[in-house]
Amino acid sequence: MKPARDLTALLFVAMSALPAAAQSPRTTATAPGDALERMNQAIDALTRKVWPSVVQIQVTGLGVREDRGPGDVSATVTTQRSVGSGFVIDPEGYILTNAHVVSGAQRVQVVVPEANADGSLATALAARATVVPARIVGLTSEVDLALLKVEGLKLPALPLAGYRDLRQGETVFAFGSPGGLRNTLTHGLVSAVARQIDPDSPLIYIQTDAPINPGNSGGPLVNIRGEVVGVNTFILSQSGGNEGLGFAVPSATARTVFKQLKQFGILRRQEVGISLQSITPPMAAALGLAQDYGIIVSDVWPGGPADGSGLKPGDVLVSVDGERADNLPTVSYNFRLRDSTEPVRIVVRRDGSEKSFFVRPVEERSEFDSVVAAASDPQQSLVPELGILGIEIDQRIASAAKGLRDPYGILVVARAAGGGTEVPLQPRDVIRSFNNRPIFTIASLRDLLRGLKPGTPVTLQVQRADRLTYITFTLD
Repeated sequence: MKPARDLTALLFVAMSALPAAAQSPRTTATAPGDALERMNQAIDALTRKVWPSVVQIQVTGLGVREDRGPGDVSATVTTQRSVGSGFVIDPEGYILTNAHVVSGAQRVQVVVPEANADGSLATALAARATVVPARIVGLTSEVDLALLKVEGLKLPALPLAGYRDLRQGETVFAFGSPGGLRNTLTHGLVSAVARQIDPDSPLIYIQTDAPINPGNSGGPLVNIRGEVVGVNTFILSQSGGNEGLGFAVPSATARTVFKQLKQFGILRRQEVGISLQSITPPMAAALGLAQDYGIIVSDVWPGGPADGSGLKPGDVLVSVDGERADNLPTVSYNFRLRDSTEPVRIVVRRDGSEKSFFVRPVEERSEFDSVVAAASDPQQSLVPELGILGIEIDQRIASAAKGLRDPYGILVVARAAGGGTEVPLQPRDVIRSFNNRPIFTIASLRDLLRGLKPGTPVTLQVQRADRLTYITFTLD
């Protein structure tokens, strides 16, 4: 009985903290019950707001079957299915999820919730699953986010919370389909607002004890106002299930990635042309620095934006865009996700005084990206039947690309809206053959597609990353 007395005492303490206007002498005796009822009502209102925007994602792809017997070294490729979660981030049918949920997918389908989904018994029993096809607009494995698009269906979008306002101990709710169980809700706290898992990586996550299990990936982690504070991404677990160590990609990351994937199909970075290192006590002593912590500019790239602005190696960072530069992960994280055309304001300490510099960033591109961008022309690259923009692989692209099996094919640059047939092609896929015919030009690909009757099956051989795969569809 002691735990019950402790809970009652705790509720009375909580009620005593309410404003005087919320308390009444006539209702003091039932205050704990009233508080619980108000809590239920608040959660009910939250679920009514969030559930119509949360989807289940069903993925079909090819994989190697692992049920080989002893001594069997053969590999059997089979069709595999997996389930994840996602949420509507734009009412025009754009859905955000994790890249690992849809990576390698041949077909992506979305289970759309009922418009009146509210988590109640009545709607749960009456709900009918509406399954619609979705295409991958773009993804970034680096941040583990992907953007999907459902055509011809307008869905309510969830707002993204301001990441800077997030606090440790804040109440959060995880929505999704753990274990494939749709419409599952769990709740917990923000355990840490900026958890860095890998000290060599600038990526930062929200840590939460809200129960998260396989299948929750890509679902929203929301605050009490129904705003998305993060995208549920992974767990640390020895058992494979929830152990109270769940991690979500912050809303600030999701906001920038969404904008760039929607516009470009890939994640683009800004660069100012400097290298940074963490200051250590031995370094500070050897260089005669006034502080034994923080960040030092170790290099200014010749000919880069920072070089022209006056920054020098040995400058100690004070702030970037008004934010204190106390540690390298945070500064690297902010640079990576910066999405502004305005110059970067960098304040440094040099020779005992502070100096301000305004540096106009440039987009960081690999040689491959630059070659592809130069070759891309929306009018010449569009293949409407496949819903893609593609370019022919020539000698320049073949020499810049890494891991290309053969120096021919059509490189998928981006997805294009309005395709008649839903084909699960992704940016950076290379179309090698069409029904066993090698493809060398955009024109030949268009001619083959236009020469087919509706209902004709088509199989493309595609190189995706460093693997070859077949994509089969029926022409509409």
